[in-house]
Amino acid sequence: MTKRFSDLILLIFLIPILAPLSLVIYLVLVVFLGTPVFFRQTRAGQNGEQFQLIKFRTMTVGNGPDSERITRLGKILRATSLDELPSVWNVFKGELSFVGPRPLLPEYTSLYNIEQKRRLDVKPGITGLAQISGRNSLSWDEKFVLDIEYVNNQSFILDLKILIQTAFVVIRCAGISATDHETMPPFKGSKRT
Repeated sequence: MTKRFSDLILLIFLIPILAPLSLVIYLVLVVFLGTPVFFRQTRAGQNGEQFQLIKFRTMTVGNGPDSERITRLGKILRATSLDELPSVWNVFKGELSFVGPRPLLPEYTSLYNIEQKRRLDVKPGITGLAQISGRNSLSWDEKFVLDIEYVNNQSFILDLKILIQTAFVVIRCAGISATDHETMPPFKGSKRT
């Protein structure tokens, strides 16, 4: 309950800044990419409950490798993490927190080992320990270790540290892409038990 309260207080302070910025990005995307402007994808939330994550669209509509579909504008939005702004709506709805393990695809949950499943014990977040520690330059196993570290040590102070460090990571545009991938390669399970 305390974390939910903190999320709502932060939302109140951020909405006057994020709303005008989101409107500008929305209009730019309409002009340069057309519609749809938003990207929606089913993700696994706390306790594996599914919800629709919403972000600004960064790729052309259709099939094909991410590296071919991502647009120049999309690369800028991803580098600055501005594509994540609509996810604030998920925070408002209580599906996301500002800080927590990133919500992943529901089909990944059956591939988690016993330890990795613990990431579902908490509400997922827009940012987290993995995002400030290397983002997509980390392997899946490294990300999961950091997710479990967060689950074991979550506190208001830790969340505050992660939020502050997230600002620096975003400014540096660090760790946006995985090696040889525009995004993370699909998770296929872990050799660790």
